[in-house]
Parts: sequence; C-alpha cells; structure tokens
Amino acid sequence: VQLQASGGGLVQGGGSLRLSCVTSGFTFRNYVMGWFRQAPGKEREFVAAISDSAHITRYADSVKGRFTISRDNTKNTVYLQMTSLKPEDTAVYYCAADSSSWVRSPLSSGRNSPRAHWGQGTLVTVSS
Repeated sequence: VQLQASGGGLVQGGGSLRLSCVTSGFTFRNYVMGWFRQAPGKEREFVAAISDSAHITRYADSVKGRFTISRDNTKNTVYLQMTSLKPEDTAVYYCAADSSSWVRSPLSSGRNSPRAHWGQGTLVTVSS
C-alpha cells in the first residue's frame, strides 16, 4: 500500500494550492479517503474526508468554505483544493485511506482511523 502526497509549497496568505495523493496497492474505489494536517508542536487534526463514491464529504469547521476534497477513482487519486489560505493553515498535510464503509469510518465523523493507511505528508507553508 502506497500513498504519495504532493503539491505542497510556500504560498502567500490568500493564495491557493492543490494537493494530490496518488495511491496504489489497494482497491482505491472502495476506500474512504481523508486529509489530515499537523502543525509544528500540535497534534494531527482532521481536515476533510470523502466517501468511496465521492457523493459525501465532510470538512473541519476551520476549512469549510475554503477547501474542497475530491477524488478520481480512475486515477486512484484524491485531491485537496485549498483557497483563501491563512498562516494558520501552515502544516504538513497527510492523506489517509480507510477500508471501512462511510457510515463505519471514523473519518466520516472527523476522527482518525486506527485502520487507516497513511501517506508521507507534504508541507504547506502560508506566509502572512
């Protein structure tokens, strides 16, 4: 199982970035996918999740209206479009894959899943 996140970088406040997470080694279309982030000195926190069919999404309150999670099941890839970025969005962003159904997955309620597979993270730095 591999999850390769990319797309991070340095951006000015108010700017945009699009993160990608390319996956392999599992049946992507059957997995709930999510994004988490970890800022320096802080615990990892939930950002967004998307159901296997892409019909259902969930967002942390802190990013609602600014970030959009999407997926392409033909490319085994999940995306995170980030707009109106703020310095407090600075963090390492991780993608996660959970084999549970949406209703059973902790990701659907904004929680970490002990069964999830994780990528290596991509750093997003937002300057003020």
